[in-house]
Amino acid sequence: MTGMDLGEDEILARQLAAVASSVGAAGGLTGRVARRMKKNVHEIDLVLPLPFAEALGRVVRVLDQAGPRHEHSVPGTELRTDARTLRVVTGGGFGGMNPVVVTAFVEALQTGGEGEGCAVKLRAAAKEGLIKQRAGEKTAKHLVALLVE
Repeated sequence: MTGMDLGEDEILARQLAAVASSVGAAGGLTGRVARRMKKNVHEIDLVLPLPFAEALGRVVRVLDQAGPRHEHSVPGTELRTDARTLRVVTGGGFGGMNPVVVTAFVEALQTGGEGEGCAVKLRAAAKEGLIKQRAGEKTAKHLVALLVE
């Protein structure tokens, strides 16, 4: 999935600046510092044994519960009817205050007539400060658990 991290750093920096501003800190400075922070990124690949429309519906429901959607597309998939990319921002880490960008790519599998299924690639990314919270990793694992239940 080429180009999966397009915009992640900028979204995370803006979200962290907004959190800082909401508690009276310098949001602009926080945003600039956040752009230089390391990311905790975790990707999980799974197969949902569902037709494309049902698999996409499940992913949409889980991500809509996690947070507001952001527009995003993977180059080359815009016109495809068997693939879709979704992106949300949710909270992770201590008190849910660390923004996490979650991107899901759903694609119908070519199964050769042996049933239907969809591949899902879920990527969660969060900035890490001095205290490593692994918010990206924990968020990815949590959302995958919701997808497969």
